[in-house]
Amino acid sequence: MKVLLINGSPRREGNTYTALREAANQLEKNGIETELMWLGNKPVYGCMACMQCKARGNNRCVMDDDITNAVIGKMEHSDAIILGSPVYYGQPAGQLLCMQQRMLYAGTPVFWGKPAAVVTVCRRGGATAAFQTLQMPFQMCSMPLVGSQYWNIAYGREAGQSAQDTEGMQTMRTLADNMTYMLRQFATGTAEKPEQEAPQPMHFIR
Repeated sequence: MKVLLINGSPRREGNTYTALREAANQLEKNGIETELMWLGNKPVYGCMACMQCKARGNNRCVMDDDITNAVIGKMEHSDAIILGSPVYYGQPAGQLLCMQQRMLYAGTPVFWGKPAAVVTVCRRGGATAAFQTLQMPFQMCSMPLVGSQYWNIAYGREAGQSAQDTEGMQTMRTLADNMTYMLRQFATGTAEKPEQEAPQPMHFIR
């Protein structure tokens, strides 16, 4: 089984990457193959409502000069997806949202019914709004949402600071364990529920 993780931050190895890497490491520890893909910092088109993807019936967007179709192609060989985004003005990164809308509409059959999760990272606030925004399109493709012990959120400002959010990192590992359980349960119907780590609640008031 394989999980595709998409880093939707324009910063290649910032706090969004750190959170996704924690989840990927736990998935790999559980025997699940992962691929962590960077969205990059080149423009990503928004949907133009041209309907050519449906007319052609090839599960690809007619606009083929950004990363969207590459993600659809990788999902043809993946069993689940995790989208990670920084938070800008209480919203996900714009290029990630554009890609998500186009990949799900053009490539609906590729994504249909596969488990999905969202991870958002912020300095202070707005993470839950961005989190909810990215989850909603998955629900329209019958994709079971994978949760954790808390919303899949981590905190940090400078690159790598989210690693200091011990509760956030535990949330990423629990998310990975829950996704592993879901994938195995779907595949065999005999998976054992993961053992939960002892909670590590924290805050940033020093």
